[in-house]
Amino acid sequence: MAEPFTLALTEAEIQARVREIGGILTEDYAGRRPVVVGVLTGALWFLADLVRQIDLDLDIDFLLLNRFGEGGRIRIQTDTAIPLVGRHVILVEDIVDTGLSLTILRKMLEERQVESVRCVALLDKVTRRIVEVPLEYRGFEVGDEYLLGYGLDHDGLYRNLRDIWAILDLGSFREDPFRRSVFPGR
Repeated sequence: MAEPFTLALTEAEIQARVREIGGILTEDYAGRRPVVVGVLTGALWFLADLVRQIDLDLDIDFLLLNRFGEGGRIRIQTDTAIPLVGRHVILVEDIVDTGLSLTILRKMLEERQVESVRCVALLDKVTRRIVEVPLEYRGFEVGDEYLLGYGLDHDGLYRNLRDIWAILDLGSFREDPFRRSVFPGR
């Protein structure tokens, strides 16, 4: 019987791409002091590694979104503490799929009279896009599989894995006790 999961991205692949993106951001924002805004909770791991690769003075802040209601309306549960008016904002996401959340976030930030907003996402699920939204920097284009690790979770677990795993059969994954050999302590 095949495993219900497979390794999608190794820690080494992720870190190499994070270094590349950090270098690009260092060049693109030379002479500026951007505000790097992470979307909690999933982007925390990516943001932490990314800002260590940006060789600039910068500020770091966070947003926490909340979905509610049948339409999945989005609201900001925890807002940035740093005033963003006139600032260059680098919005950091773990994953972009439909584009709906990112579209709303960009609009909210632009309404705050920022100088610019650009988004960097570690993972881009282009095949799931419902709304075309600018994504200026991306780590990897991925398929439609359920992903976990490196900030991505399943029922609150596995965010702390250093690699990213694709779950090929979620039902089997939930039931398979052998996953403990790959995901120790789970």
